[in-house]
Amino acid sequence: MIIVTGGAGFIGSAIVWRLNQRGIYDIVIVDHLGETEKWKNLVPLRFSDYFDKSEFIESLEAGYFGNSIRAIFHLGACSSTTERNADYLIENNYRYTVRIATWHEENQGCRLIYASSAATYGDGEHGYCDKEDELHLLRPLNIYGYSKHMFDLLALRKGWLQHIVGLKYFNVFGPNEYHKGDMRSVINKAYPLVRDEGKIRLFKSCRDEYKDGEQLRDFIYVKDAVDMTLFFLDNPKINGIFNIGTGAARSWNEVAGSLFQAADRPLNIEYIPMPDNLKEKYQYYTCADMRKLRSAGCSHTCMSLEEAVREYVRDYLNLNAHLSFTPTQA
Repeated sequence: MIIVTGGAGFIGSAIVWRLNQRGIYDIVIVDHLGETEKWKNLVPLRFSDYFDKSEFIESLEAGYFGNSIRAIFHLGACSSTTERNADYLIENNYRYTVRIATWHEENQGCRLIYASSAATYGDGEHGYCDKEDELHLLRPLNIYGYSKHMFDLLALRKGWLQHIVGLKYFNVFGPNEYHKGDMRSVINKAYPLVRDEGKIRLFKSCRDEYKDGEQLRDFIYVKDAVDMTLFFLDNPKINGIFNIGTGAARSWNEVAGSLFQAADRPLNIEYIPMPDNLKEKYQYYTCADMRKLRSAGCSHTCMSLEEAVREYVRDYLNLNAHLSFTPTQA
């Protein structure tokens, strides 16, 4: 079986969707649904069982699954970059991952692929290279990024990175992010305003070297992120930390232009002040260094920003649609 923690979430449910397309259905979903709308991501998918995250980790450690696990995609985490409860983030994002990795030490016949984050790079002062011997140089700007960085450092110290994979996802957007509230992509949040009122709001820049809307990010479509993730399922001898991005930095103005073009509306951007609580934690530039992943043999070509936004709007946002699998796709 394959286990996907965070399997009802954004990237996790997209991984289940792609596995279904490969004809894989013996999948255990691990998540915590609470009062969220995440359950809607699961409705169009096929899987064999569901565990709450607390029940799962206890069952895993107790040997409930025996030797039946082929791989664990550990995508489950609190991904809010504005969450301020450090104890919660460390328990949920760091300690929980430590427990899975500790179990994996005794069960290395199982593949373990976990989600780190590009938030670990902080303001990019030391670049965006995924070399493990440079991890100690990184300075995350928020506790979310630090909770991810803590595990990366531990995995390096303990030698776990010799037989597990950590993935630093950059700015992922696309279908199945609807439940994420303020953590949804700007594309998702802005589309109704673009469609109905013909305008978009972007943060003004607080740095002279960046004009308003010219802050740069590496935006990657969720389908591309998933295909790059599954490269590591298909290549079990490749381990370590890797960036998951496009390798191209695009501006928020370009995102807006792509969105207006997809919505067939004239460009109309309103620049608004950046909230005070974000000014010291805002990343003005991110761009994944993709050389390590390419050297490992991953040749996947990502969709352009314009193509991805067009598909997202046409096939999903316009229809309020989720990633959906039907057996005829197998």
